[in-house]
Amino acid sequence: MDNLNGVYLKKLAGFTLAEVLITLTIIGIVAAITLPSLLVNINDKAWNAQRKAFHARMSQAIGEMDSISGYGEVEVGEDDQLVTDTVAESFIIDGLSKVYRIQNICNKNNLTACGIPSSIITMSGDTINAPKSIVDLNPDFVDETYRTSVAGFETVNGESVALYYNTNCKSSLDGQSKKAQDAVCVNMVFDLNGLKGPNEAGKDIGFLTVLYRTNSVVVAPMPFASSPGSAALVPGDGEEGDDAATLCQKMNEDAKVSDIDNLISLFANSRLINGGDDNNTYISSTSISAGADGTIYSLDFTNGDISEEDKSEEFEVICIKR
Repeated sequence: MDNLNGVYLKKLAGFTLAEVLITLTIIGIVAAITLPSLLVNINDKAWNAQRKAFHARMSQAIGEMDSISGYGEVEVGEDDQLVTDTVAESFIIDGLSKVYRIQNICNKNNLTACGIPSSIITMSGDTINAPKSIVDLNPDFVDETYRTSVAGFETVNGESVALYYNTNCKSSLDGQSKKAQDAVCVNMVFDLNGLKGPNEAGKDIGFLTVLYRTNSVVVAPMPFASSPGSAALVPGDGEEGDDAATLCQKMNEDAKVSDIDNLISLFANSRLINGGDDNNTYISSTSISAGADGTIYSLDFTNGDISEEDKSEEFEVICIKR
C-alpha cells in the first residue's frame, strides 16, 4: 500500500484493454465452433418432437375413419397411361378431412400452394424433384395400381403433406407371396415447416405410411443414416458377434431394430433415404413364432419380397429412432 499524506491507498488490480480484447476473441472463436452444432441438435430435437406429434394425431384420425379404401376413381388407357385419377384428392376431401383438421387442399399441379417444396434433399445428400407418385419414391412400385397421382394438404398445425394412395392394398401379410407394395394403402411425405427449408429428409422432411386395408397400422419411422452391419435377431454368444438389438444400441442408445411395418414404410420411401439404390435384405424384429428357434420376417429391398426366416439367420440391420 502507498502512503499519500498519511492515508494508505489500496492498489486496485484490473485488466488491460489488450487482455479484454484477447478474452473476447477467444470467446467468439469458441462460440463460432460450438454454436452451429448446438443449433443443429436443438433443431433435430424439435423436428423429432413434431414428427412424433404428427404421427400421434394422424394415427388417431385414421382410427376414426370408417374406411381407408374405396376413394375416387382410376382409369388406365390403352397406352397404359392414367386417364382418370381422383383417388388421392378424394381420400383427403371425402375421408381424411372429416376426422382431421385440414385448412388447404391442393391437386398434383399446385402442390407449392400447400407449402410442399418442389425439391427435396435426401438423407444421402442428393437433391430430387418432389415425387409425383409413389413410383417416384420407389421404382419397385411398378404395377399401374401404384401410379396414382399425388395430392397435397396443409394442416392447422403447420405441416405440409404430399399424399399417395394405393387403391388395391391388402388387409394383411397372409398368403404365400408377400410383397411390401401390397401392404401400403396410404403414404405421406410431410414437411414440418413448409417451404422454409432445409427441406431435407431426416430433418424437416419425414414420411408416414398407413398399412393394411383393415385393422390399419400407422407408422412414421425415422431411420439412422447408416446401417450398423449385419446380425441375427437372437443374442450372440460372444464368438458369433452381437445380435441386431445390441448393434443398434451400440450405434445410439435411442436406436432400435425396425419391425416389419416400419421396414415396409422405409422400403416405400427408400429414395428419400438412399436414393433408392439398396439391394440389401433387412432383418425385422417382428416374430412370427416364439422362442430362440422361431422365425421372423425379412424384407428384400431389391423387390419388396417379405420372407420368413430363422431368428438365427444374419441379415443387414436398419435402426430407427425410438
